[in-house]
Amino acid sequence: MGKRKTEFEFSAGLRWTHWIRAVSIFALTVSGFYLAYVFISPETSDEPVLFLNAKFRMWHEIIGFVLIAVTIFKSYLFLADRVSIKERVAFWDLVNPKIWYQQIMYYLFLGKHPELKGAYNPIQFLAYIGLYAMVFLICVTGVILYAHSYHEGLGGVLLGFVRPLEAWMGGLSMVREIHHIAMWAILIFVPVHIYMAIFNSIMGKEGSIDAIISGYRFNKTDKH
Repeated sequence: MGKRKTEFEFSAGLRWTHWIRAVSIFALTVSGFYLAYVFISPETSDEPVLFLNAKFRMWHEIIGFVLIAVTIFKSYLFLADRVSIKERVAFWDLVNPKIWYQQIMYYLFLGKHPELKGAYNPIQFLAYIGLYAMVFLICVTGVILYAHSYHEGLGGVLLGFVRPLEAWMGGLSMVREIHHIAMWAILIFVPVHIYMAIFNSIMGKEGSIDAIISGYRFNKTDKH
């Protein structure tokens, strides 16, 4: 039986951004589906207070800006945070063909888990790059759509900056399509991410899921 030691892997900032992002994606998905395909009707009333669509849109945009803020902060942590160096070091595992081979063999139950330098195996790292690309895309297209909904205040300020991006993407209707495509790409990633997190936690017995809550992973030190 191998002995294990705890190793601090994920900072508080990284863990908080992970869970805020997860809740934001869930809330944005629900509210976004309502805005695209209305699935709730308000109770009938003669009073002009049944602005359910406006309320969904308001919360969709508020939470959208939360996602933007979290994404910017998480990008800063990845690039500059001292504790997050293990995330950056994972790049060297990404470009190592031997690690790729060992990782694939591990997932096929044909080999042991490779010794990694960073926090993520190459498949995880590549998946996270794709996730952040989709999150970045959905944030940019979301800001363009927001600027066309509110022409005063922040929307008015942003409109002049996002108009060139809107034109480059092919117009407002295409921006909306890209926004929806990015959402579906994220929704495909989420269940795969949850499955692989559980898989690695069970197979590796290193507290992979615990690490994103407590920050600590359990690494083997020796075998008997």
